[in-house]
Amino acid sequence: MATAPATSVATAEPKPVRPAGAKPAWGPSIAPEMQTVIEALASLNPKPIETLSAQEARQQPTPTDAVMKVMRDHNIPTPPSSADTMSRQVMPGVKVRIYTPQNASGTLPVVVYYHGGGWVIANLDTYDASVRGLVEKTGAIVVSVAYRQGPEHKYPMAHNDSFAAYQWVLKNAASFKGDPQKVAVAGESAGGNLAAAVSMMARDKKVMLPRHELLVYPIAGYDLNTPSYQKNAQAKPLNKPMMAWFFENYLRGAADGKSPLVSLVNANLKGMPPTTIITAELDPLMSDGSMLADKLKAAGVPTKYQNYTGVTHEFFGMAAVVPQAAQAQELAAAELKKALQ
Repeated sequence: MATAPATSVATAEPKPVRPAGAKPAWGPSIAPEMQTVIEALASLNPKPIETLSAQEARQQPTPTDAVMKVMRDHNIPTPPSSADTMSRQVMPGVKVRIYTPQNASGTLPVVVYYHGGGWVIANLDTYDASVRGLVEKTGAIVVSVAYRQGPEHKYPMAHNDSFAAYQWVLKNAASFKGDPQKVAVAGESAGGNLAAAVSMMARDKKVMLPRHELLVYPIAGYDLNTPSYQKNAQAKPLNKPMMAWFFENYLRGAADGKSPLVSLVNANLKGMPPTTIITAELDPLMSDGSMLADKLKAAGVPTKYQNYTGVTHEFFGMAAVVPQAAQAQELAAAELKKALQ
């Protein structure tokens, strides 16, 4: 989630974040702060993504915009920036944004981060607040990857770009004060899928494994009829029709959906790095994350799984407004720090 420009927030006292309306039918357990963000998103009149072209979908208001609106409406100040950023080109079409903790000295561990958006929409700015939260709470350098997206670049392009960016970090970490021996991967949603796929590709191609993988509500399967897809089919900001649209725009066909890099729950997971999986209760992807955690444990991979109640897909970057996001970031950072010591 992106951070609001500092000038947009008033100096008045912050107001408590409380929703205006009744709880939505799809979210009887939704937390008040989360509901307020969802109401703010609705007030921005986004069109249903699944009715649009990819180009139109990329212009729609995002949950990030909704969080900024809640912050403005409730006089919530933007957290002070604790990271310096620079951009580097990995290869034609693929760049990274490197976030370095301010006033850091010596070599630092590195987290390679992959943003969400169903491999089709969103960008580095959309997920800026998630990345800054990880930088601040881990003290690590975070390298956020802008991979190429569908439908212009179909599967396996985003996956191959993500692995190329990981290898680039291993080779170039020292040039931005990173420790090439202490590298983890992380991602949200489609980015959680990419982070796990990168670990799998590293294992299979005998490249150094990440020390840890943080997977936040990852896409881990191609089955649109899991328990959470059924229960949360109409949830916001992500619903079942949108997931079908993402698959359609990125995959070349059903065979791609069954690939182990997409259907992580059916992959060989032996020898994967220690993993933290975070899911949201009101999310079609909750079962994906929960099943992946079970499969990783069964494959002998040390795995920590935490589901957060009352929150939806995309909550992780909303720490300025949603308490569960701050808790999830603390958990994620603690596990990453342990692995990167």
